[in-house]
Amino acid sequence: MSNILEIKNLNKDFDGVKAADNLSFEIKSGIITGLIGPNGSGKTTVFNILTGMLRPDSGKILLKGKNITRTPAYRIAGMGMARTFQNIRLFPQVSVLENILLGTPCERVESLWNALLQSRTMKSMERENTEKAMNLLEKVGLANKRNEMAMNLSHGQRRLLELARALATDADLYLLDEPTAGVFPETRIKIMEIIKELDQQNKAVLFIEHDMRVVMGISEKIIVLNHGQKIAEGTPQEVANDAKVIEAYLGRRRSLRVGELGS
Repeated sequence: MSNILEIKNLNKDFDGVKAADNLSFEIKSGIITGLIGPNGSGKTTVFNILTGMLRPDSGKILLKGKNITRTPAYRIAGMGMARTFQNIRLFPQVSVLENILLGTPCERVESLWNALLQSRTMKSMERENTEKAMNLLEKVGLANKRNEMAMNLSHGQRRLLELARALATDADLYLLDEPTAGVFPETRIKIMEIIKELDQQNKAVLFIEHDMRVVMGISEKIIVLNHGQKIAEGTPQEVANDAKVIEAYLGRRRSLRVGELGS
């Protein structure tokens, strides 16, 4: 399995506080990787740097071998990286279907002239994108809500819609920031199943999650941060038994049970 993302000696300082401290790790295609750590460990800052929303003080980020360290967020999105957010970001006064369509690629519309004339190519692409969007809504269980405004959805439905919109990009790497936060158990299970399907499609997933039932249930690898540093990396079992991880979460040495990580 090849590396799709490489982070090399990443540093980010906020007024003397290290959010990323000489951080290095790799993400491989076809692998689901959990990024965990105590509150304030730097997880979301790392996501913001990787997606171009923040610039690092130093270090290098390679996406599919290309240096994207100082690339704008919109260009990174076009290079095969998609993201969801801890605080859900939808277009609230736009329909559920239209929210998905905003995530679909439109590279075949090559000119304003095509758009103005509603060319055959553009009309064909619109049909394909609408069909694709409806298939995604079926997958997440929101097909019957396609004409609803996104603002009228429940919290769990909004989580599913944001995930579906990310999937619409056909990205190679998905960064998911707390994808199951605040949802009911049945929705959590559905989201976990969707993420597992990405693994089977040889897509890469890097996700932040506080619910260790999710982390242990879908992760093939886990990276643990504390004060911006990587303190552990390995399989779920290896991480759960790591002395540094136990110390970071509990402040003392003893065995660590599922549910005690990821606060």
